[in-house]
Amino acid sequence: MAGRGAGWEGRGTVRTVRDVRETRTGRGAKAKDEGPEVPGVWSAYGVLLQYLRKRASLNQQQLGDAIGYSLEQVASVEQGRRPAKAAFTAAAERVLETGGVLEALQGEVDRAKLPRFFRNFALIEAEAVSRFEYEPLLVSGLLQTEAYARALFAGHCPPLSEEIIDQHTEARLGRQKLLTRVPLAELSFIIGEEALRNPVGDSDVMREQWQHLLQVGALRNVEVQVMPAACGLHSGLNGPFVVLETKEHQHLGYIESQDVGYVVHDPAEVSAFGLRYGKLRSQALNGVESARLIERLVGET
Repeated sequence: MAGRGAGWEGRGTVRTVRDVRETRTGRGAKAKDEGPEVPGVWSAYGVLLQYLRKRASLNQQQLGDAIGYSLEQVASVEQGRRPAKAAFTAAAERVLETGGVLEALQGEVDRAKLPRFFRNFALIEAEAVSRFEYEPLLVSGLLQTEAYARALFAGHCPPLSEEIIDQHTEARLGRQKLLTRVPLAELSFIIGEEALRNPVGDSDVMREQWQHLLQVGALRNVEVQVMPAACGLHSGLNGPFVVLETKEHQHLGYIESQDVGYVVHDPAEVSAFGLRYGKLRSQALNGVESARLIERLVGET
């Protein structure tokens, strides 16, 4: 991540082999045991990594030296205390000649970095045929820059640790593979003008975010529209929502507020979401007009 490492990778902490072994056997680990529950897939990845490392007749230090990570970092991943990043997995695959078994788990490892309430929807979203989203107050997560996303997580109440901020930011950026995934998904975003003018972070963060919106909006499978503040009464005033079509061509809705998310399955309710989205699309600025508005915002900073 720009500006800082994620979790333990960004710290200068040095621990001895004895420290690592004592953590594994439970001595001196009370604080860890009392912390948040570790996602099961992180533990499963760690067990598999340890097996593959031992099969290659390497200790943790030797594997770390071979892939460019410290003893502590390798131990943390093997113990499931920290998630492996894609770069770690790619290096381990190369050195251990695993045939892609670690890479096959990487998506689940990354998904477990997301807030618990969002994970099920993220799994559905990753394979969507189409996805339409209305967001009045913030730039959609799929369109956020790293700096914008990090600023949002840093402002969370109650406060999140730096480690959790890093993990959530990485996971949010990882979701953005949907923008360019093959086969291409049909994606539409309607963003409230208030969201574009609301300063999240400093002026540099917002300028970068506006420029990113212009770049993503130029993709042939992505449409970005702005709902002007002067529109007045419209069907999106009840809040943000997503309408999504799965690869099985099932239509679903999704709503989220205050760290609570809900997948909507009822066909009648999802149909109502679709009708509202169609109405909002007709009331929002079209793609060209929206791009011009965003360009003006860039020029004003």
